[in-house]
Amino acid sequence: MAQPESVEAPPREGRSAWTLHAEEARAWRRDGFFHRSAVFDEAELLALRAAAERIVARAEACAESSDDRYRIDGNEYVEAPELAPGATVQMEHRPDSRTIRVIEPFHTLDPLFDRLVDDPRLVEPMRGLIGAERVGLFTDKINLKRPREGSGFDWHQDSPYWSHFCDHLDRLPNVLLALDDADEENGCFRVIRASHTRGCLPGREGAGRLGPLFTHPDAFDEGDQVPLAVKAGSLVFFSAHTVHGSQPNRSARARRAVVLTYQPGDLRMFKVDRVRNAGSA
Repeated sequence: MAQPESVEAPPREGRSAWTLHAEEARAWRRDGFFHRSAVFDEAELLALRAAAERIVARAEACAESSDDRYRIDGNEYVEAPELAPGATVQMEHRPDSRTIRVIEPFHTLDPLFDRLVDDPRLVEPMRGLIGAERVGLFTDKINLKRPREGSGFDWHQDSPYWSHFCDHLDRLPNVLLALDDADEENGCFRVIRASHTRGCLPGREGAGRLGPLFTHPDAFDEGDQVPLAVKAGSLVFFSAHTVHGSQPNRSARARRAVVLTYQPGDLRMFKVDRVRNAGSA
């Protein structure tokens, strides 16, 4: 199993210091990901966790009252436009579970997360990864791995899922903000190093309705996986073509994370018919 390499980042003094560093750009081209450790402090994390739980409480109430529920490959989803425009709530995989697994999109549900979209700690490196001064939000979601219940995510790329919507797949970088300490016991985020270099990889045809969206195991070497055991407040940047996933949360600790995907500015969002440019440019 591969190990994450540390990337030397510049001193953080002012907005310009959050721009993409040369070594990070090299790691992006070579590996398809890089991370920055402990970018957000504990006070910020406490506020973001509280906001996340407020959102979850609203989503739970909305899901319970919704008539727009359905199952795909045995897993339950709830369409919740009354919660947020375009919002989909995914429930945990256990058939009787009422626990929420994912909400996408969700940033409009709390001012803290709406402001997070414009945070220079996210926006400045995104400008470098996208290659444009003007950038915007493509989509955003919150992943909730509850203690001893949070299910895993099978190996997949984001690009096959988004390919039916847009053709700028090479300009859709993701950033994951860890709200809790993440390690292998509580199902930390994992990537397959350098899996981004061949674009969209074959899916698992014949493995259910969603099978084609999960990467065929013959298309990559699982020995190249890197578990991103990172501290709360850390950021992981990864390509839409990078194969990624996670194991279930087997611990008594939460493993919550926010993932935001950016794109060139002035383009429509994925699930919402609006433009949400980011930052001050």
